[in-house]
Amino acid sequence: MIRKEDKTNVIAENRTHDKDTGSPEVQVAILTARIKELTEHLKEHKHDNHSRRGLLKMVGKRRKMLDYLYKKDIERYRALISKLGIRK
Repeated sequence: MIRKEDKTNVIAENRTHDKDTGSPEVQVAILTARIKELTEHLKEHKHDNHSRRGLLKMVGKRRKMLDYLYKKDIERYRALISKLGIRK
């Protein structure tokens, strides 16, 4: 689970205005932080299939949000992808 301080930092880095917590950029950034943390957990605990299912659900949710952002505003999508380093 992501710590509160880390989540606050992720929100501060990716928000579009002062009180922004729900924009697609912020949601994708939070999911990316959670995915990275869970990926490290699964490297150590290879047989934790319950957490693996949660990881796959998070990846799918992030993919849907990125697809939405791609359709809505491609420049915001490209900026977010380059900032988070998701697509190589």
